[in-house]
Amino acid sequence: MTATVGAGIALALASAAALNWGFLRQHGAAASLPPLTPRRPLRSLHLLFSDLRWVVGFVVGLGGWAFYVAALRLAPLSLVQAVSAGGIGLLALLVERTTDVRLTRREWAAVALAVIGLVLLGTSLAGHATGSRHGSSLAVAGWVAASALVALLAAGPLSTRLAAGAGFGVAAGLMYGAGDVATKAAVAGGAAVAFVAAVLACHGLAFVSLQLGFQRGGALATVGLSTLLTNALPIVAGAMLFHEGLPSGVLGAVRILSFACVVAGAAGLARRETTVDAKQPTSLPATRWEGA
Repeated sequence: MTATVGAGIALALASAAALNWGFLRQHGAAASLPPLTPRRPLRSLHLLFSDLRWVVGFVVGLGGWAFYVAALRLAPLSLVQAVSAGGIGLLALLVERTTDVRLTRREWAAVALAVIGLVLLGTSLAGHATGSRHGSSLAVAGWVAASALVALLAAGPLSTRLAAGAGFGVAAGLMYGAGDVATKAAVAGGAAVAFVAAVLACHGLAFVSLQLGFQRGGALATVGLSTLLTNALPIVAGAMLFHEGLPSGVLGAVRILSFACVVAGAAGLARRETTVDAKQPTSLPATRWEGA
């Protein structure tokens, strides 16, 4: 049993490394392409899939997802999630070591809070068997619709108040999270199978949002935020929609603290850079992402 769990943890580490390296590779490739636009989807997809660097990142990312699924077959969810939580920390290291971008103290602090929050989240799942019932189709549909609305606001009107690309990162995380919630509803069978269409739509919109974000901001403001929300929001939905109760006692307090850390970390990553001295060129804040 110990060897099996150890293999699962090793696969989770491989998954985190592959996913974040793949996303960073996609980010660097997409940022150098002509502008992508959902108004011309076929042209945009052609630009992406004709770029070898992007394709390599995409394929490696798919491999990371396969490692994650394999890890879940060998090790408990809490352990796999705790190991995967280090992904955003690994992403920060990759940004520092493989690009000319240097993260600020605020960004490092946000990354640290996010990692702590996700590790605590995994810890709060340990030894806590939650009962799960079929959620109301209406409630699930409402969650998906609300996620889409907030994603639209984040990528649209609210984006100017966030760091470059952060609005699209938030939108991607919201839609990936909504896709996971719709998947949970769809596997219940019966009429809920209709949510398969919602799963495909959510993941498609998340993919588009992430690629658009890659051309507008840094890896942490896009991939980092997307990963945080994708990991955390389905846990909230589990409690609200599928009656997966909050653990009691210490584990319950740990769960609440974990979400507080994740929210604080996400806020730090999404925060817009303060304006530099007015005598300096106004383009400076934007150029710090060019190396990503």
